[in-house]
Amino acid sequence: MGRADDENDEITPAATSQRVDRWLWYVRIVKSRTLAASLVSDGRVRINRLKAEKPSQTVKPGDILTITVGPRLRILKVAALGLRRGPPSEAQTLYEDLSPPPPPREERTSPILDETREAGSGRPTKRDRRQTDWLKGE
Repeated sequence: MGRADDENDEITPAATSQRVDRWLWYVRIVKSRTLAASLVSDGRVRINRLKAEKPSQTVKPGDILTITVGPRLRILKVAALGLRRGPPSEAQTLYEDLSPPPPPREERTSPILDETREAGSGRPTKRDRRQTDWLKGE
């Protein structure tokens, strides 16, 4: 029995579902599969409103994923399973983005930073960088 027998098999369960960490990496939500696994382990991924507990949990077409990446909330509907990590144009065909639009740029900027630093005033000081990190929640 060789490879020819494998090609003639019908669709297996592995072909109808895929690990969530691998799918997140294929659709380019994160830069590495390790980061995708840690995203799931940290509790930042929900599959159909239920928190994903392990990176090995599976997703299938039609599932809704709610993902928190940094300050952004992304809601993605799985359209297809990935076969490889291809170019971004190929990755976008694997999901439907249901995320709310990001707030306008004016609302994203902090009034505290705008008051304390003038544009073009040079490199920020260590104190300025700490304030920026604190405002971003880092």
